[in-house]
Amino acid sequence: MLFPSSQRPGSPCRVVITGAGIVTSLGLGWAANAQGFRSGRVALKPVTLFDVSRQRVKTAGEVALPAGLPLKRLSRKQANRLDRATMLLLLAAEEAWRQSGWSPSHNLPLVLGTTSGGMGLGEAYYRQTLRTPHGHRQQSTRVLHYQAQSQALTLADAFDFSGPITIIANACASGANAIGHAWELLRSGASERVLAGGFDALSQMVFAGFDSLQALSTTHCRPFDAHRDGLALGEGAAVLTLETLDHALQRNAEILGEIVGYGAALDIHHLTQPHPQGDAALASMTAATKVAGLSPEAIHYINAHGTGTPMNDGAEANAIRRWAGPRVSTLPVSSTKSSIGHLLGAAGAVETVICLMTLREQWLPPTSTLQEPDPVCLFPVVREPTDARVEHVLTNSFGFGGANASLILRRWS
Repeated sequence: MLFPSSQRPGSPCRVVITGAGIVTSLGLGWAANAQGFRSGRVALKPVTLFDVSRQRVKTAGEVALPAGLPLKRLSRKQANRLDRATMLLLLAAEEAWRQSGWSPSHNLPLVLGTTSGGMGLGEAYYRQTLRTPHGHRQQSTRVLHYQAQSQALTLADAFDFSGPITIIANACASGANAIGHAWELLRSGASERVLAGGFDALSQMVFAGFDSLQALSTTHCRPFDAHRDGLALGEGAAVLTLETLDHALQRNAEILGEIVGYGAALDIHHLTQPHPQGDAALASMTAATKVAGLSPEAIHYINAHGTGTPMNDGAEANAIRRWAGPRVSTLPVSSTKSSIGHLLGAAGAVETVICLMTLREQWLPPTSTLQEPDPVCLFPVVREPTDARVEHVLTNSFGFGGANASLILRRWS
């Protein structure tokens, strides 16, 4: 018996990507973002969404939303209620859905990662309560749509599908965990298609919180720099249409890439600080390569979590050194957070799409803000636009509380 997908009976299903949508401060869609990431353009600018006059830091990766949105099948009432986070999610989903050629379904799982969800609605509720404590106009609507499943339900309504919804809020690993969970659903044969991704919008509460922790850079976000002083915040969304290889071949779909490995690990070192030697990060990278059946020598690029904070980058550098062994001296690494900031729950999903870009177009995105590499980085940090032969890439996403996730993608040819 012949198996066109090279899948043997009883073996896990292979999982491919047939659509990818992305929205960041670099622009809307694949083309604008690929151009920006390839050149290492920095898209951080003064915040206009809320008052930052009392904050130490006044810049972020703010998205310029278009006048028209892909409302699809949403009613006028639903459209008028859209919060900023949902708008970002819809824009990314529309690009992925259109590219995949998918049709509506009544059994399509949706897996999304986020940390802030509808935080903007929660802030609006709080402000109105302060202004008019006994005024309840639109407050119940804000409470209802503040809940994290609201954005997912709106997305399903817009594209006319239904199915089980999973929301993953696992700090900054959320987007990668969402894609990893979707990959596991497909690999196990539980579904033939899954829509997955991550989203987060800038909000004053989150911005002020990071600023009060003095986690934001007062200069420039410089991942892996010896003099790095903090991260930058951004907003955005990325959505992938994932399906089993057999399903994609049956409908003659264009395949953009394949997800071949996923690893997740947790440490209990500290609420916000990573283990100095990157123990859990090492575990997630090791798990991803093991399930992919690859060695570090087969990985041609790492998209690092690389936030630009002193502790995170040092811990990740140690984890990469321990994981890569002798390969570390020739393994290209970069952090694209230097261009768009840290997108929190959306970061892992957005960076997965960036990795897909490197595989499709054969280039490496630079960390263009790097001035003096930290000696702990025994790997070459990509600092200039670079063309390269790339077959396998690994992307890391690490979050507060010790949440660690790694994904491995393979070039499709």
